[in-house]
Amino acid sequence: MRKIVFLFLLSICLNISAQDFDFQYDHYSFIVEDLEKTGDFYAEVLKLEEIPHPSATKGFRWFKIHGNSQLHLIGKDQVSRDKNKSVHLCLATQNLNELITYLESKGITYWDWPGKKNAVTDRADGVKQIYIQDPEENWVEINTAEH
Repeated sequence: MRKIVFLFLLSICLNISAQDFDFQYDHYSFIVEDLEKTGDFYAEVLKLEEIPHPSATKGFRWFKIHGNSQLHLIGKDQVSRDKNKSVHLCLATQNLNELITYLESKGITYWDWPGKKNAVTDRADGVKQIYIQDPEENWVEINTAEH
């Protein structure tokens, strides 16, 4: 009986000390050299809504993705980056076919995960995905995951 009471009290203590921070996704940042050209890509090609930086007037371009999620572009004179596709911003849409048609009309190449041009990856979970690059070759995954 003592063992059961001890285990019960231990579980209560662990539950009290455990915290649920209820994290929400806030933003992703890219460091870019050509802030104007790269910002225009996100505004004009991906149609993200540009929002003001809360205090800086130069060196930043911020974009609203959905709700309070944002993309932040930070301008620097020099950028050291790894062109690895595993490092990427990911956006989800249920209109992937329409987006692909739109990208093709703009002459924008897209790739599947293995790297085949103008191809779509069909993941095992049923999600379709493509990858594009912004003007500074940052990778952006666009998929059909439901949220």
